[in-house]
Amino acid sequence: MIVTSILLILVAVVLLVAGLAGGSSPLLIASIATSLLAAVSLVAGARQAAANRAAAGRTTGPGNRTKPVGIPDGSRLGEPGIPFQHIPPTVDTGGPEWRQPPGSPVTDPSGPFDDGPFDGEPPAQALSPADVALLARLDDAVRVVDGHPRFHLPGCSHLAGRDDEELPVAEAVELGFTPCARCAPATVLLADAQSG
Repeated sequence: MIVTSILLILVAVVLLVAGLAGGSSPLLIASIATSLLAAVSLVAGARQAAANRAAAGRTTGPGNRTKPVGIPDGSRLGEPGIPFQHIPPTVDTGGPEWRQPPGSPVTDPSGPFDDGPFDGEPPAQALSPADVALLARLDDAVRVVDGHPRFHLPGCSHLAGRDDEELPVAEAVELGFTPCARCAPATVLLADAQSG
C-alpha cells in the first residue's frame, strides 16, 4: 500500500506540473484527485500495518516477550519505545551552588520536629501552610548555612562560627529550608509584613 501511495504521489506531481505549464484545469483537478487517492492509500496501508503488528503481538503473548536490551530492571515490559530519564541524586552533592536541605518547606504545626541527621541543629519553627505561603511571597533577606535545613535572622546564635550566606526568604522556602525555632525568623518577617 505504501508503494502504491508513493506512485500515486508521483503521478499527482506530474499532473500538477503539466496542468500548471499548460494552464489546463482538468489536469489540475486530476492532480488533486490523485493526491487524495494517495492519501487514502497511505492511511489504509498504515491501518493494515498496525493490524498486522497487533496480530503478531497476540500470537507472541505478553508472557513470551523478553526484556529489551538497555531497559533497566523494574521497568514495565512492552514499552521499549519509552526512553528513561536519568535524574542524578541531589544528596551530598557539595558544590558552591548547593543550598538544598532535606525535607519539605511545609512544617507540621502540631508538634516538635526531628533534627534529622544534623546534630546540634535547632528545631524548626512550627508554621501553618498559610504562613509558609505568606513567607514564600516575601523578599526579605535571611541567612542560610549550606547543607543545613534552617534559615535564620542575621543575629542568630546558631550562625556563630559558620559560613552563612544571604538569601531571599521566598527562595529559601522554595528550596526547602525551614525557619529556625531559636531566632524565629518567620514570626519576625510575617509581623513586619503585616505592619508594613
